Amino acid sequence: MASIDFDVASARWRKSSYSNGSGGECVEVAEGFLGAAQWRKSSYSTAPEGLCVEVADGVAGVVPVRDSKRPTGPVIIVTAGAWGSFVDGIKGAS
Repeated sequence: MASIDFDVASARWRKSSYSNGSGGECVEVAEGFLGAAQWRKSSYSTAPEGLCVEVADGVAGVVPVRDSKRPTGPVIIVTAGAWGSFVDGIKGAS
């Protein structure tokens, strides 16, 4: 079984708004890596048949895509530009 990469080496870090900023009491939050991705189902997915595509937000410059029936399975990573062209092409074909 494949797993999502939680390697935070490529993560963007930001200080939490709950940190007091006066010394060592700071909490930092990681963003922008696949393990922190927020997945959402395509509005064109057909739930009754289980044909669902999910994409993730929050990963800088790329769009992760996966099969919702296999959330721990392979993830396809495409550039944001390629994803935009793909979506525009689909919209143009409708």
